[in-house]
Amino acid sequence: MLTMAAQRTTATGWTLRAVVSAHVVAIVGQPVFAGVYLTGDFDSLRWHAIGADVVTSMGYVQVIVAIVVWIRLRQIWPFAATMTVVAAETVQYFAGLDGALWLHIPLGVMTVAALVVLFIAVWRRPLPRREVHHA
Repeated sequence: MLTMAAQRTTATGWTLRAVVSAHVVAIVGQPVFAGVYLTGDFDSLRWHAIGADVVTSMGYVQVIVAIVVWIRLRQIWPFAATMTVVAAETVQYFAGLDGALWLHIPLGVMTVAALVVLFIAVWRRPLPRREVHHA
């Protein structure tokens, strides 16, 4: 059984938590900007586009941090979850640029939901370094 110290979240884990948290804050603004645009404030589309650039960039930063978590903490699930979210964000980004709202809107809803679930997951449990088990 691991000691309490071994189960504590490492600095790498805290970095992942910070990046995921910032990513969630950024992505939650996207439906707000889109909604304001749909009420007739056409300047909000510019804010939605800027937000899309920020959210997408933060997703790529999160991929880098998730790779570090995988290497340093020997936990692959944050990387796998992050890649799933970032792949959806990337498709959603280009669907928005193309004006394919039939894909952009529902994929956006699913992406926000997925990132919120990932946020809960990284904050719900410690992110300690896992020991290597040799057979």
